Amino acid sequence: MLDQTKTPLLAAMNNYVTEGVIPFHTPGHKQGKGMHPALGNIMGKNAMALDLALMAELDDLHEPHGPIKAAQDLAADLYGADYSYFVVNGTTGGIYAMILTIAGPGEKVIVPRNAHRSIIGGIILSGAIPVFIQPEVDYELGLAMGVTPATVAKALKQHPDAKGVLVINPTYYGVATDLKQIVDIVHEHGIPVVVDEAHGPHLKFSDRLPVQALDAGADIVAQSTHKIIGALTQCSLVHCRKGRIRVPRLKAMLQLVQSTSPNYILMASLDVARMQMATQGRELVEKAVDLANWARQEINGIPGLYCFGEEKLGNPGVDRLDPTKVTVTVKGLGLKGAEAERILRHQYKVQVELSDMYNILFLITLGDSKEDAVKMVAALRDMAVTSHGTRDFSGITDIYTHDTYPASPEQVISPRDALFGNTVMVPFEDSEGKICAEIVTFYPPGIPVLCPGELITQEIIDYCHRLQAAGLHISGPEDYLLKTIKVVD
Repeated sequence: MLDQTKTPLLAAMNNYVTEGVIPFHTPGHKQGKGMHPALGNIMGKNAMALDLALMAELDDLHEPHGPIKAAQDLAADLYGADYSYFVVNGTTGGIYAMILTIAGPGEKVIVPRNAHRSIIGGIILSGAIPVFIQPEVDYELGLAMGVTPATVAKALKQHPDAKGVLVINPTYYGVATDLKQIVDIVHEHGIPVVVDEAHGPHLKFSDRLPVQALDAGADIVAQSTHKIIGALTQCSLVHCRKGRIRVPRLKAMLQLVQSTSPNYILMASLDVARMQMATQGRELVEKAVDLANWARQEINGIPGLYCFGEEKLGNPGVDRLDPTKVTVTVKGLGLKGAEAERILRHQYKVQVELSDMYNILFLITLGDSKEDAVKMVAALRDMAVTSHGTRDFSGITDIYTHDTYPASPEQVISPRDALFGNTVMVPFEDSEGKICAEIVTFYPPGIPVLCPGELITQEIIDYCHRLQAAGLHISGPEDYLLKTIKVVD
């Protein structure tokens, strides 16, 4: 067992500063002495002194053998990985590296249709061919849930040459599918399970949360250490198990997508966040779960608001829930989520994590107090009384419950070829038979209707018009009104 109370990287950085070294090296502000006071006074002398560069005693992120390696080994020990790696350009960089590790040009990767844009980016960088699988949709909430094991099994049967399966665990809204069953199904085909666990770095520390991906048997996982626990923004971890993952290739891909001048303060925050979770994680996460459950109960007592919870368990794609993701459905007030977000921010000084057509999302973490939660609930209660809208959502609901999705578009060329090929803007009305060169997504439920490299059909054009007529929000295309669309020339 390793000593989880240690912070080897931070200790090495502090030792360098206390020795009083005269720094004739980058960064140019020289431990804050050259930084303008407009920023230097805010950051503080101690923090600026720790903004250091790659030196032998501070180790090299790309070939670690000293304190960075020791810090990464501690992370692997805590989370149960064979290897863990620091990532300082967000989970996006980790996802890029994971996809580049398992697939190359022309090789297939099975991914959920509601994948984060970083997953599409990784597929474009690798030149891989995505095999999209549809997540389940909760029409009441307008949210994509998880993909079912049966859906994964069907995709593997149809595409036995796939190089891996990517799963989101949990979703942004805290929904987890039966990951263990999916892992077992995928491993029967001898290929790895890749997990976007951006919203799950805390799952390890409470039995009331969904199982973390590594404990479900996943082969490689990316976690946003900054989103839920105590690291600085941009800080993430990639964990892997050897066997189905070629570890040297993963290391090479991480080098490819990360800076050769990583910020040492960011890396030190990963070191300290790991130590905090090792020594206090269970206590802190249990407190956050209790606080979120209290808030959920209070919110569900407010007329016009609904905060989903355990009553959704057992629905398709819903095996477990992370209660610290507090999703409040506001359509009962006749408001869109974006309207509720603006009201809370400007009238009550409460900022949500995100909003969509029907919902607003609050994240309850180890940094929240009961006082903060009480103010949040009070703001929602007052908004429910004073801020009614006149939105009629029945037309949107009818589209999703009575009209079927169009048939999945044919992938004619790879997303990479579509993105980097010659493209032209054409009227959307006249785009039938052309190859799409951008992503077209409607919210809710945030599932792309078209992705780069896919054939546009008249059925899809008509379907998009129905969604537009119902007032759904479009995301992705250059022309957000979708009067024109970018296609391969």
